[in-house]
Amino acid sequence: MQVLRILVLVLVLDLDLLPSCWTFTCPTICRCSARNLLCSRDTEKSGARTVRCLEISQSDRIALIQERAFLALHSLAQISVQNIRSLRSIEKGAFTDLPKLEYLSICNTGLSHFPDFSTVSSLARNFILEMVDNPQIRSIPPNAFKGVAEELLYMNLRRNGFREARSHAFNGTKLNSLILRNNRHLSKIHEEAFDGLWGPTLLDVSSTALRALPPRGLQQVRVLKAVSALDLKVLPPLQSLSELMEAELTYPSHCCAFQSWRHKQREATANGVDDLLFQYTDLDCLNSFSFNCSPKPDAFNPCEDLLGSTSLRLLSWLITLCAISGNLAVLLILVLCRQKFTTSRFLMCNLAFADLCMGLYLMLIACMDFTSRREYYNHATYWQTGAGCAIAGFLTVFASELSVYTLTVISLERWHTIINAMHVTRRLRLRHVASIMAAGWSFSLLVALLPLVGVSSYSKVSICLPMDIETPASQVYVMLLLVLNVVAFLVVCCCYICIYQSVHNPEMAMRRSDRQIAKRMAVLIFTDFLCLAPISFFAISAALRMPLITVSHSKILLILFYPLNSLCNPFLYTIFTRAFRRDLCLMLRCCGRCHRNADALRSHGLPVNTACTGSFLTEFLRSPGLVPQQGSHVMQSGPQASSAL
Repeated sequence: MQVLRILVLVLVLDLDLLPSCWTFTCPTICRCSARNLLCSRDTEKSGARTVRCLEISQSDRIALIQERAFLALHSLAQISVQNIRSLRSIEKGAFTDLPKLEYLSICNTGLSHFPDFSTVSSLARNFILEMVDNPQIRSIPPNAFKGVAEELLYMNLRRNGFREARSHAFNGTKLNSLILRNNRHLSKIHEEAFDGLWGPTLLDVSSTALRALPPRGLQQVRVLKAVSALDLKVLPPLQSLSELMEAELTYPSHCCAFQSWRHKQREATANGVDDLLFQYTDLDCLNSFSFNCSPKPDAFNPCEDLLGSTSLRLLSWLITLCAISGNLAVLLILVLCRQKFTTSRFLMCNLAFADLCMGLYLMLIACMDFTSRREYYNHATYWQTGAGCAIAGFLTVFASELSVYTLTVISLERWHTIINAMHVTRRLRLRHVASIMAAGWSFSLLVALLPLVGVSSYSKVSICLPMDIETPASQVYVMLLLVLNVVAFLVVCCCYICIYQSVHNPEMAMRRSDRQIAKRMAVLIFTDFLCLAPISFFAISAALRMPLITVSHSKILLILFYPLNSLCNPFLYTIFTRAFRRDLCLMLRCCGRCHRNADALRSHGLPVNTACTGSFLTEFLRSPGLVPQQGSHVMQSGPQASSAL
């Protein structure tokens, strides 16, 4: 075989390994003009008919490879066209009648249209087609490879400008492998693109912009590679990948889908072959179900539905409905009651709004669980990386921090009011409390926004809590939130220790109503923080990289204990109070209802036009039978002492 001086073929699948080539010289078996190239029987020189390898490279002039450019070179086995950025077109029929061709490479060119390979008609048993680094080719047309080869075809179509593969793009081929890696603009493979082909057994769509794989034509795929395919968030029907044995994917949830499906297949097959195995013990009928998948599901993303169990699902809906309805009712009554807007009402509105946000968070989680039930693997990535999880995470962090802050302000204000019971001028007014709560809102908004800008993340787990502690900043952020909650609890403890000391001090002039308020408020505040205690304990251990429970178990704590305050607060602080019931009756009276209840209020000496001026907390924290008459000492000073609340 004659080896021409510049006709050297470098047979590699990665152009990064190609050595630098010489300046272009027209091959001796070809005729080259200023912009064209022709290699055929007519241009062959004597003795060159046994040439098997032809490389055309390093030209800045050739713009066209014309029709029948390689006609009747029957011995030609390898053609390489590379590093010709000036090449704009390969005419139809350029690769014609090449029965022994087994390798065709078109790399790093300026082609703007997909070449025509329909007349190659290779009879080689294994044909390798390589098209790499052709950024101007925008699509793979229908029947693009029909007629290339009669036997197995290996395609390496990397780093091109493909946007889509059209219907029947691979029709008429026997594909062994199809590599579409690093086509970063490839966003669509038509659902009929694989119709009319046999194979492929290996499909590589890594580092593409694909949003979905076609539902048909994947039955013979045994190896699927989709690494760094960030937009591929939904799998095709698992039945369409019935022969899959190995998968390298982007998201762990997709491995969960395959493992679950394979497990069901294994169980179904095991039930059918049990009797056979008893007779032929050396058979290993289940080995065909071996399946390897990466990345493996981790502790933060186990293979389960969003809420895992049915009991947890029912409890979440119950807590959600109660939290939303209770807090919404409190807000409506407090805001719509046309009476003086006291400090008490202001603080209760803030607490009810924070708890309402927590209820909305639970509703988002419950709705997503209902939508994705038994198919969470197909929704996990959209949910955890999308706006839904970000909104849910923002709501829960904002709500929890604002609620803890408000409860702390309530205890501090109660302590301040009681120790200054005889000094009216020292009590906090509405404008003072509003300034304090403005700082609380600013802080809550800030800490809820930080995970959205890269400090920790809401997308780490399915329940959208900031559990990402991979970076030092994220770990400091999580620890700071937990420590602040513990500090708030200690502040509340200190306040009530001081309050009890004042109550039991015989030298301290203390009204009976304030004693009742202090005792019952202590029960309420401690109940709230006891609900947060298990959450804080296990969260701090996890933030220190010493987790004591799994994410699956933590969901039970987060559903049962975490939102419990939001469920209880509206009832304990407002709805069960006598003042709230008065306001409700008066609002209904405005609509022509509850006349009898309004008359009952007058019979207790409470004018209808002033019935809303009392403190909700004061009315609830008093003894049930204690209803002071207007004009008494307690009625004159007691509500004033607590009105700042």
